[in-house]
Amino acid sequence: MSDSQARPAAPTILVGVDLGLPHFDAELQELGELARTAGLEPVARMTAKRKAPDAALFVGRGKADEIKALAEETGATEVLFDQSLSPGQQRNLERHLGLPVNDRTLLILEIFAQRARSHEGKLQVELARLQYVSTRLVRRWSHLERQTGGAGVRGGPGEKQIELDRRMIGDAIKRTRDRLDKVKKQRHTQRRQRERQGAFNISLVGYTNAGKSTLFNALVKAQAYAADQLFATLDTTTRRMYLDDVEGGSGGRSVSLSDTVGFIRDLPHGLIDAFQATLQEATDADLLLHVVDAANPHHPEQIAEVQRVLHEIGADQVPQLLVFNKLDALDPSQRPRLRSDVFELEGAPVRRVFVSSRTADGLPTLRQELAGRAAEAARPQSLQTSPELHDTAA
Repeated sequence: MSDSQARPAAPTILVGVDLGLPHFDAELQELGELARTAGLEPVARMTAKRKAPDAALFVGRGKADEIKALAEETGATEVLFDQSLSPGQQRNLERHLGLPVNDRTLLILEIFAQRARSHEGKLQVELARLQYVSTRLVRRWSHLERQTGGAGVRGGPGEKQIELDRRMIGDAIKRTRDRLDKVKKQRHTQRRQRERQGAFNISLVGYTNAGKSTLFNALVKAQAYAADQLFATLDTTTRRMYLDDVEGGSGGRSVSLSDTVGFIRDLPHGLIDAFQATLQEATDADLLLHVVDAANPHHPEQIAEVQRVLHEIGADQVPQLLVFNKLDALDPSQRPRLRSDVFELEGAPVRRVFVSSRTADGLPTLRQELAGRAAEAARPQSLQTSPELHDTAA
């Protein structure tokens, strides 16, 4: 096969374990989308129900035997779990099945590694990958088993090599953190410059594949990469956006709009930690445009997951405007009559706008709402009203 030819997708079995959590994806639909995004080809799906994971094999020996038989039947060459596995469970499953076994955490790391384009994004992914690998030295480094202790050496085989590898990874983590800290300082300087200019800062947030980048392009007429796939955009892009004056004046105002990485259920904590520099754009924003895929039947759970991550990164106090996107994908009978209303988010009223980024339906209403928010922020504090209930024409 020549270098120009794409590698064939690895046939993969998807496995999910229902542990009684409310967000369990019984069809493993999202895992399948993640697998295809990473270049894998799901050939079979298997689910199990347990009160708690098996300490050794996660799914238990009986279900592990079923997975092995299914792999032989389908010709699968990899097994992918929808939950995170401990290093021991991963190692035991590989020995039992005779196949590579990976989990949701590594899958997301692989996708991020494929998609990162900027220097900052690559550093963030590398840090998360190093943190993940550091817990799996025993499994990943087969040469350790060939190390033997010598005279005066305490411990079992490979101890010296394990310690060397652990120290090397620890040094790499420290170097990557230091480089990311420099990038974070640079971003902080850029944000301070925008603050001195009096810019109103808006950040797009939302579940992955909700259409954030398409909406970003439609609002600022940019050419940021957008595709119907998970994690199409990893690197933050910021542009100026001009809004008309909603108060009847002859002028308008310019605001700053940033597109950020999408969120997903069970986003690895290492990635959240590593992407702090990027996610800081959301924390420091004056307004969050929380983009929702209105056509996805699971959008309530996706909204809840985005809120969870916003709480985790300290952006839960930033005012939000909900943007229910992909109106064009809804059945005509399901489309709302008005293009804006009020939605209850975590017990509080939040303004909601319905749009289609592809057809521009609802975008004038959204731009008018944004102009109203920017004008509200520019008023003296004593004259401001509640932004969540700020009235605009539908």
